[in-house]
Amino acid sequence: MTLTREQRTFAILVTFVVVIIIAVALLFTTIVTVKAGHVGVYNEFGVVSDIEMQPGLHFKAPWAGVEQMSVQTKEYTMTFTEGEGAVKGKDTISALTKEGLTVDLDITILYKLQPDRANVIYKTVGKSYVSVIVRPQIRTVIREVVAKYEAKQLYSEDREAVALEIFTKLEPELSSRGIILERVLLRHIQLPLQLTSSIEQKLVAEQEAERMQFVLQKEHQEAQRKIIEAGGIKNSTMIVQEGLAKAPEYLTYLWLQKLENHESVVYIMEGEMGLPIFKNIDG
Repeated sequence: MTLTREQRTFAILVTFVVVIIIAVALLFTTIVTVKAGHVGVYNEFGVVSDIEMQPGLHFKAPWAGVEQMSVQTKEYTMTFTEGEGAVKGKDTISALTKEGLTVDLDITILYKLQPDRANVIYKTVGKSYVSVIVRPQIRTVIREVVAKYEAKQLYSEDREAVALEIFTKLEPELSSRGIILERVLLRHIQLPLQLTSSIEQKLVAEQEAERMQFVLQKEHQEAQRKIIEAGGIKNSTMIVQEGLAKAPEYLTYLWLQKLENHESVVYIMEGEMGLPIFKNIDG
């Protein structure tokens, strides 16, 4: 069958368009953009590259795959508050204290992937490394640490020391697997109800004892002040008495000085013709 000139031209145009489409499609399969805060793990026929792709535009073989893994800081929470933790429903950590009591802990850790170890995690664990590595390690370390403390210590200011010890033990365990531990937050510790009530009563009693100690100390200081004040008055009186013994006229002077401003004072002139003169007679 002989094609006309117009048919040949149309066939060539269609072929050209198809080739362009295929070329563009192939081009897009060779370009990958690694998002900010991520690294790309290059996988070609099951062989994972030892070098991670950094954020930005990269070229790859059309048949190769690139798995993007986040290296941003993430949180993992285990709590008895439903809907708040990483696992749906209640996800508390129960541990035994030094005296054998069961306590429930509410904890959050901040972590992130080590960028140059993402390929190792992908090869050995996969993207589910949180449930495979992070979660079991948290539970194991917490139970080891809590077993060293009594329940009343967990309820007091020693809770910060517990969180620090958990971090110290957990950090090298995660670091060896390519995970950076940034912080451990021990948000709440739930003790048995009876023990909680007993500890609270003890804390109230201790605070009351400290308050009474302060009151007694204040009263003692006030007593000391009064003793010092009495001593000063005594010394002052002795000085006045000594002065009067040496000059009795001084007492008369003080008496006249007081009478000067008294309303009932009457002045009498000296001599035989003296007449009484009343103070404020014009009033």
